[in-house]
Amino acid sequence: MKINKREERIKEMNTYNDIGIDSNIDWKRIRKLFTIGLFAGIMVLVGDMLLGWGVEDESLTGMERMLSPYLNLSDTRIFWSTILGFLGIPLEGLCYFGIYRLIANKSQKLAHAYRSGIFGYLAFGGSGVHVPCLACVFFYKYMMQYNPDNALELSIRFGEFFLLPGTVMFLIFFLVHSIAQITAFSRGKTPYPRWCWIFSLPVGMLLTELLNFVGNYAIIGALTAGWISI
Repeated sequence: MKINKREERIKEMNTYNDIGIDSNIDWKRIRKLFTIGLFAGIMVLVGDMLLGWGVEDESLTGMERMLSPYLNLSDTRIFWSTILGFLGIPLEGLCYFGIYRLIANKSQKLAHAYRSGIFGYLAFGGSGVHVPCLACVFFYKYMMQYNPDNALELSIRFGEFFLLPGTVMFLIFFLVHSIAQITAFSRGKTPYPRWCWIFSLPVGMLLTELLNFVGNYAIIGALTAGWISI
């Protein structure tokens, strides 16, 4: 009986190791991945704050009010926001393999689900969502200068063609990623205490969004633009 359990354990350890991750927890490597993630998170946050720093035109409503701060963005800020997100978001994705290592030691099923979420984050987060989002901002800014009557309509259509597909795909993987992480931590499937499930993207995003109730200030716009990075 003991031999069978040992064989099953060895089999499990070998089956989840599809991409070269050892079954033993390598804290040194995990710490390195988390350090990369922290650096990348700060990088992307700076880029998002460059994008979001501004106040909304309170004389407008709906989408026009939401997009109004972007009309005063310089091309330089748009460029650096694009580059920092383009480079930083994949680095954030790499750091999640540190969490994958923690989960894989205790739950293959959740580890596989979480890893799928990481691949989607890597594939669609930067080039599929962030860069097209900045392209929409750039498009809207100049459409308002040359064709203000149709700027919003054309910008929405532009977003439907080039931003929406990547965003939908990203959200699917994001849900898988977040659910797997929260489930693993809350069920004790990592070496960390169960309450550490709060250190997940949905929680940070929700808390950051609450800043919108503070008021229409440039710093609030900047922080809420970086809701995922925070």
